[in-house]
Amino acid sequence: MRALIILCLACLIPVSPARAWEEPARGTATRAALMDAIRPHAEWNLGALVQFVVHELRRAGDVAFAMLHAQRPGGGAIVAGQTPMVRRGQAEGWMDVSEIQVLYRKSGETWVAVHYAFGATDVWFAWGPLCRDYRAVISDYCTGVAE
Repeated sequence: MRALIILCLACLIPVSPARAWEEPARGTATRAALMDAIRPHAEWNLGALVQFVVHELRRAGDVAFAMLHAQRPGGGAIVAGQTPMVRRGQAEGWMDVSEIQVLYRKSGETWVAVHYAFGATDVWFAWGPLCRDYRAVISDYCTGVAE
């Protein structure tokens, strides 16, 4: 009887699907390679040196996804209106261009920042073709998205 009760209670526990991705730990070569892949784009668009605060970092096989906040080394804020991105007319001075989302793909031994956006105000990566290619790392954003 006790076994039957335990079995019934176990059936009531919600089962969450196992996530297909992992977060590369601080100090690992993978994490450094992912940050290094987006760094030239960030420095070109935001000017000068940047360091990243990682909000999300996911890797599964040869694809990865990141949500990052760029800042000046030591924690200094990036002033949008003073960035090359705004001066070139690629963003408005009021945008929070320091918020970055990135989709990566591994090519050989190198991680490449294939798709990225600075200061996006929508979930641009929840789009059929990107959901199909990067589902392993963005499936929670792709719910209900037709491929």
